[in-house]
Amino acid sequence: MPLAPPLSDPMRAANLRGAALMVLAMVLFAVEDSLLKTAAHALPTGEVMVIFGLGGVAIYAALTRARGERVLRPEVLSRVMLLRAFFEVAGRLFFTLSLVYTTLSSTSAILQATPIVVTASGAILWGEKVGPRRWGLIILGFIGVLMVLRPTPESFTPMSILAVLGMLGFAARDLTTRAAPKSLSYAQLGVYGFTALIVAGVGLTIWDGGALAVPDAVNAAYLAGAIVVGVAAYTCLTFAMRMGELSVVTPFRYSRLLFGMGMGALLFAERPDAWELMGGTVIVVAGLGIMMLGRGR
Repeated sequence: MPLAPPLSDPMRAANLRGAALMVLAMVLFAVEDSLLKTAAHALPTGEVMVIFGLGGVAIYAALTRARGERVLRPEVLSRVMLLRAFFEVAGRLFFTLSLVYTTLSSTSAILQATPIVVTASGAILWGEKVGPRRWGLIILGFIGVLMVLRPTPESFTPMSILAVLGMLGFAARDLTTRAAPKSLSYAQLGVYGFTALIVAGVGLTIWDGGALAVPDAVNAAYLAGAIVVGVAAYTCLTFAMRMGELSVVTPFRYSRLLFGMGMGALLFAERPDAWELMGGTVIVVAGLGIMMLGRGR
């Protein structure tokens, strides 16, 4: 008896596309994180978030108009979209702060708990079939994350809470993206998502006393690159979350850990140890195993 349905199965095809888009999104997000972390070393964090958000809104607004769509629609005030905006603000705010105050490797690692929250919620809210084998592999992936984190009282600093709060915000955002009105395109969702980032940045700037700085040419280039890459990453993530099964597509978020480690080592001299490397291997194996299993297994 085969473990997976035939390749012609529409759901399997949707799962494959969703998984591929999720991996691509994670690569792009790792690049975006590196660029934002570098810029935030020279500029106030709130200002970086506002500039990043303004750039994203400008690009997505242009895409929306090019598609013949309205930037503002009544659906944006629906309960789901308001919740999505709230969780977007929370996720972006705490995740950006974690990037600034902790290492890229540890922030990326903590973020990998997102699939556990999303998959469990998908099974409860949408009744997706998540059988014991798939649950076992999801748990195995989470064990891989724990191997990387080694969450002991000595290693889990108060700053690590920032990444945990960011992870919870992103998980809730992904769930509300799944439930967002189908009448809203990816471009319109992008406008609203990056608008939330502006709100978070303005709030953080006010909290920090309103300090601002003029970016030099180098940091302006970092921010411009982060905007372009971030828009591409956000688009891939939005498409991935709207196709296939959450329990299959979401675990491919684990790949962000490997890309984050690579960027941390390459750009910030962060050196993953043996536990981090072994944990990353476990995560990849678990993610591939989930994709190969049939529905409900």
